[in-house]
Amino acid sequence: MAIATVSPHPSPKAYLEQYTISAEAAAEILYMATYMYDDIIGKTVIDLGCGTGRLAIAAALLGAERVLGVDIDRDAIKAAVRNAEKLGIRSRVDWVVADIDGVHGEFDTVLENPPFGVQRRGADQKFLERALQVGNHIYSLHKALKIAGVRKEIRRKSPTLAAPSPFLKRLIERDGGEVKATYALLMSIPRLFVFHQKRRHQILVNLYVIERKEQKVY
Repeated sequence: MAIATVSPHPSPKAYLEQYTISAEAAAEILYMATYMYDDIIGKTVIDLGCGTGRLAIAAALLGAERVLGVDIDRDAIKAAVRNAEKLGIRSRVDWVVADIDGVHGEFDTVLENPPFGVQRRGADQKFLERALQVGNHIYSLHKALKIAGVRKEIRRKSPTLAAPSPFLKRLIERDGGEVKATYALLMSIPRLFVFHQKRRHQILVNLYVIERKEQKVY
C-alpha cells in the first residue's frame, strides 16, 4: 500500500526507458529480498537507476540501515525526494543525480530496475556490471521471453522460478557473479509514449537474484 503511493515519473523519456516499476512487482521483490534472503533489514542498500524511488523507499520502510538512490535524471530524483518526504523517510534515504558509471562504494545489496535495452542495446548489461562492482547481493529485473503457460503459473503460484537467460548468466559469471535464482514476474505498464497502442500493457520480466562470488566485508 505504501509503495502504491509513490508517484511515477512526471515526464518519462522513451530513450531512457523510464517505466516506473509497478507497486505489485516492487512489493514482491522487496518481500523476497527481505524475508527469503535476508538482504534488506540492517543492510546498506543502493538502488541503481532509482527513478522516483519505489525500490529505495520500500527498502527504507522495511528497515535497511542506509539507502542510496541514484538516477541520471534530475526530475526523477526531485520526485523521489518528494515521495520520501510524503512517506516520512526523507532523512533515511540519500539521493544522487549521477550516471551509474560514476557510482563507487560498497553496499550489501543492490536493487535495480534497469532499462531493458530495447531503445539502447546493452543498457541493462551496463547496470549489471556496475551492480557487481559495488554490491554483494543483487536483485535485477530484465525482460523475459514469452513462455507458453507461464502467466497462468505466475498467477497460481508466486514466486515462480524461471530459467535464466544463458547470455545474461554468462555475462554475470564473467563479471564475478553467480545467479542464485531467477523468478518470473508480471508487470503492468501504462501507456506512456506515442508508440504505445494499449492503455495498459502487461509484460513478463525475470528477477535475477545474484551473489558476488568473492564478497567484500564492509
